[in-house]
Amino acid sequence: MIEPRARVAALWSTPAAFRALRAALVVPGLFALTAEGIGNLEMATFAAFGGFATLVMASFGGSRRDKLLAHLGLAVVGSVLLTIGTAVHAAVWPAVVVTLLVGFAVLFAGVIGPNVAAGGTAALLAFVLPAASPGSMEAIPSRLAGWWLASVVGTAAVLLIAPRPGADRVRAATATLARTLGERLDAALRGADDAAAKSATIEAKHRLMELFTAQPYRPTGLTTSDQALAGAAGIMEWLTGLLNDCLTEHPDLSAVIEVEKELFTAIGSVLHDVAELLDGDTTDPDLDRLDQALEQSVTVLRHMDTGGAGYAAAVDLSFHARTLGFGARTAARDALVVVGRTDESNESDSATTVSVHPLRRFGVLSSLGGLTLGHTSLRSVWFLNSVRGAVGLAAATAVADLSGVQHAFWVVLGTLSVLRTSAAATGATALRALAGTVVGFALGAALLSVIGTGQVALWIALPLVTLIAAYAPGIAPFAIGQAAFTLTVSVLYNLLVPVGWQVGVLRVQDVAIGCLVSLVVGTLFWPRGAGKVVRDDLADAYHQGGDYLAGAVEWALGLRQAPPDPARTRTADLRLDEAVRGYLAERGTKRMPREDLWRLVNGTTRLRLTARSLAGLPPRRTGLPAATGSPVILSP
Repeated sequence: MIEPRARVAALWSTPAAFRALRAALVVPGLFALTAEGIGNLEMATFAAFGGFATLVMASFGGSRRDKLLAHLGLAVVGSVLLTIGTAVHAAVWPAVVVTLLVGFAVLFAGVIGPNVAAGGTAALLAFVLPAASPGSMEAIPSRLAGWWLASVVGTAAVLLIAPRPGADRVRAATATLARTLGERLDAALRGADDAAAKSATIEAKHRLMELFTAQPYRPTGLTTSDQALAGAAGIMEWLTGLLNDCLTEHPDLSAVIEVEKELFTAIGSVLHDVAELLDGDTTDPDLDRLDQALEQSVTVLRHMDTGGAGYAAAVDLSFHARTLGFGARTAARDALVVVGRTDESNESDSATTVSVHPLRRFGVLSSLGGLTLGHTSLRSVWFLNSVRGAVGLAAATAVADLSGVQHAFWVVLGTLSVLRTSAAATGATALRALAGTVVGFALGAALLSVIGTGQVALWIALPLVTLIAAYAPGIAPFAIGQAAFTLTVSVLYNLLVPVGWQVGVLRVQDVAIGCLVSLVVGTLFWPRGAGKVVRDDLADAYHQGGDYLAGAVEWALGLRQAPPDPARTRTADLRLDEAVRGYLAERGTKRMPREDLWRLVNGTTRLRLTARSLAGLPPRRTGLPAATGSPVILSP
């Protein structure tokens, strides 16, 4: 068990803690500079909300260069959307139509990749705020200045105030397990494996799993690097069991034939490379050597006398070695994704939950066109979610404008915050959002009654409430996040116009309207949502993986003429990958804990790799009549 003091230390060493620190420094600082120093309230408003968009709503992964490019893209796209939103504000129905189109385009663009999806809500905020706020075209320069000020300073904060790779405890534990497995394999190749080496690997595995499941945050976020880390951790856990089984049956690897010794040596080398990658080194895993060793292992078996005394033992050893090899290769690919050095080749090996859709050498436009056309279907999670989100935003815009509420953008923002992939999830989230907003209003009223609306007290309170509001998403329950944001809004607006607790009443009213709009749209459009699709695709992936494994066993036993085709398994895995991406992309609490979902998805990877190892073996000659037909495969 992790001690309470260690849990507290882990809590404040998480990415969420750095996110909160950045927001607490940047948002109040920019607001003070623009509101008090420059004296431009339009600029101050967009600098403050732009800071939240850049530092809290957007969560980009990858290397520093990847994050820099992603934040630059958000700044540029946000500028365009801000201009469009300001231009359409004056007329209700043009604003509704444009909101429908913009909402769909921004949400559907998330299919391009995780970083694009991770910036969707932040980009929509850049449109919603001006589209639902009073202002003329003359306000665009001030608004753009505030947005770009927040973008530049916020991006600098993201790049400068960030934990070092080694500070990630799950990543460090994964590296330790990979290194321990490599060291045990090295010892076995010298004939020196012992109980202490086995105990070290098991202890390292337990430490990794304890960190993964017991920490107060979840290390499986939306970004590709987060998902790759989860995949690498899962493969390392699996490899621990595989290596234990292998060395139980073959404890002295120094006595095996040279070709298998080379394969085990290549596996050990790759495991050490995985550890170095995760520790931040710039090593290159020698996957070519591993691939050649895997092929040589089977080539030797094909030339052996199947009736010989040592053939069965050779097949058993080769199966263990090849399964370990495929697992090590998968872990290396995931480690490359973690450090932002994705290789586009053989992507199907990756255990990463969220896949990368690279723009291949055929050209950016053709790749994007093919990718988007492939998802323009009622079977696509991304397409349906985008339609629902766009309709919800457009409906909220119409209701806010026609009802004449004072802060219309809160209605639209409330709709965006609570609209989920199913009607049930939307309804539950709406209730939590409303409850959180009421609590935030009560806290804001209590705070203002104590400190009043004096500027000094409010400026002291602003960094504190911003810290809480920025830390809560993904860590605390959704209602607490809403309460913290409402409290922050109360302080911000009282710094602009000292109206006291009344601003909280308006926010409760507007959020309630937004929640109602979300509930209606969620009920009318795709009420069962992505959760059902994920469950169906998980079942199909296991079904197809089981068929592939059964076919591989039949091939290895000589009961069929050709090895099984993995195409249907890969297709099922791809569908599952897309459904999981859509499920994880939405903000808020998930009914299924992410670590459980991660384990289930990685189980399909284990099925595929085990079957692939068996399918690569030469078939056994049993003397039985050759199979004349294809194996029976049930329809999904």
